[in-house]
Amino acid sequence: MEQSCDKEKNPLLAPWTGPFEAPPFERIEPAHFRPAFEIALKDARAEIDAIAQNPEPPTFANTIEALERSGRSLERIANVFYNLAGSATNDELEAIEREMAPILSRHRSETYFNEALFSRVEALKADEARPELDEEQARVLERYHLNFTRTGAGLTAESKARLAEIAERLASLGARFGQNVLADEKSFLLLLEAGDLEGLPDFLVKGAARTATERGHLGEYGITLSRSSIEPFLQFSARRDLREKAFRAWAARGESGGATDNRAIAAEMVSLRAERARLLGYESFAHFRLADTMAKTPQAALDLLRSVWEPGVLRAQREEEALQAIVAGEGGNFKVAPWDWRYYAEKRRKAEFDLDEGEIKPYLQLGQLIEAAFHAANRLFGLNFEERFDIKLYHPDARAWTVSRGGEPIALFIGDYFARPSKHSGAWMNVFRGQQKLDEPQLPIIVNVMNFAKGGEGEASLLSFDDARTLFHEFGHGLHGILSDVTYPLISGTNVARDFVEFPSQLYENWLEQPEILRRFALHYRTGEPIPEALLAKLLSARRFNQGFATVEYAASALVDLGLHLDPAPQDLDVVAFERAELARVGMPDAIAMRHRTPHFQHIFSGESYSAGYYSYLWSEILDADGFEAFQESGDIFDASAARRLHDFVYAAGGSRDYEIAYREFRGRAPSPRALLRKRGLDAEPAA
Repeated sequence: MEQSCDKEKNPLLAPWTGPFEAPPFERIEPAHFRPAFEIALKDARAEIDAIAQNPEPPTFANTIEALERSGRSLERIANVFYNLAGSATNDELEAIEREMAPILSRHRSETYFNEALFSRVEALKADEARPELDEEQARVLERYHLNFTRTGAGLTAESKARLAEIAERLASLGARFGQNVLADEKSFLLLLEAGDLEGLPDFLVKGAARTATERGHLGEYGITLSRSSIEPFLQFSARRDLREKAFRAWAARGESGGATDNRAIAAEMVSLRAERARLLGYESFAHFRLADTMAKTPQAALDLLRSVWEPGVLRAQREEEALQAIVAGEGGNFKVAPWDWRYYAEKRRKAEFDLDEGEIKPYLQLGQLIEAAFHAANRLFGLNFEERFDIKLYHPDARAWTVSRGGEPIALFIGDYFARPSKHSGAWMNVFRGQQKLDEPQLPIIVNVMNFAKGGEGEASLLSFDDARTLFHEFGHGLHGILSDVTYPLISGTNVARDFVEFPSQLYENWLEQPEILRRFALHYRTGEPIPEALLAKLLSARRFNQGFATVEYAASALVDLGLHLDPAPQDLDVVAFERAELARVGMPDAIAMRHRTPHFQHIFSGESYSAGYYSYLWSEILDADGFEAFQESGDIFDASAARRLHDFVYAAGGSRDYEIAYREFRGRAPSPRALLRKRGLDAEPAA
């Protein structure tokens, strides 16, 4: 331990002098984190105290800029730790995560509840019209003041003490929630024998064989709860009994009744959030969360969700009728259930569009699609990507590229694409180092994490079209970090409102669907031949297929999220009973399940990023649908003028300006909500 505490010998504390000053992953061990956190927290506290106790009158430089410089070592360590805890975790890291969650929360509370510090920020805010502040500085001051007041600065000592307790408890519960879901996912393996494989395409059979072998079941086939495994199994398996078994396990994550059961955790978190909102003077936690978003009120978010709910349900009902007809045509005597939908929808797509996933997938190689994402970024923003092999990353599957423009490096991009037991489910973008240029330019290190199925030895990893869309989505987030060009860390990259942050990512998905991109990069993994024009036409014509299902499963999750957090004072909350009642109230079709059921809804309970904010994807979809029409209207999907405005006012701007203003500067007007309905094919929904 003494050795780990030595700043020169602990790699988390020593200067990082390797290529791109990337973290020295090969030298970092779990044992380094506790002592590194301890030292960095002590240093950060001293820096904060020095700012608060500065005898000089507060200025932007000695208060706000000083805050921006404080805690850099702590941030650096935390960035490495939480990236590893998400994508390469183990028992040691999970124990540290549980231990550090309340400690880091306490540090944040101590900072924002420091009255001397708040009084300096308050004084600056009272005189914010001073001419020496530029637009970005004024925005940073505004955001700092808002952060202090929304945390509870200025309240009574009793209220602040309780808010600190709540924050620590929520941090601990959030860490446990995510770890419980991962434990449930790791513990499940549906083992199949050769006779159980009816309907499964070759790529899924090979992947299942590899999974079983890796887990010590040579000669058998394994299906896991990773989306890249469970979803294609539900889509193709002709064995209804096995589909039901797999689906029920997937739906029951976090609801095992054992040590990993999340129901009580979620209920306590909802209650604590409501109490915090009351202490801060808000009607509910949803009102508190949305006050600092584009939506501004829960009613605005609910209105948006309801605008797609009714047409989505009508479309889903017709889809269900079509699936039920297929069941009947095959002699089935059962009602379509959630474990049936994907299977019969695939049959319906084949019948109506002469298209099936097995036909598309050979043309969707992961490597080619990464190049497609890079190519679009080159055409839009002039970026170049050069893979580098001199940086030892945290896992052999991860890859790194230098991102450059005009011959000058601007970022390091890391891609970590394959599912593994040590990785949490889902897909996300994160930073190992954010962009800023307060003292000198700091180039960002950005990571995309996915959970795709890995190809066999020497074989390409093949994606579904939904997987490919996920890759483009997360790379859109990545570009938001890569292209960031602001001075201050507080507003860098994706540090924006939750219902704006999904705009750059969802917008970028549109380029995947362009024929120009697919003709060039959708190449058969064996022959190298481009996707045939007839198949491409069928793929594009089926883009809105199953849109009722997609709308309903998403919107149901968003409505339950808002409903949970609109209760001003929940008592004896049973989150599953609430979920059931809320779905019945809004008329959820029995044949469709929520995309994320409450006991494993990590977006809203593994931390607070999307709590009362899962609606954000739909809000941002208005912007992305309307925004891409700017390129379509120009007649060029890489129109230079539109791309320059998109770069300057969205991707490079971070949180440096009001989001509505930023969008208008890009688009020339406010977004049209009708664009969302047009994109989803719900704008001219015929009567049922």
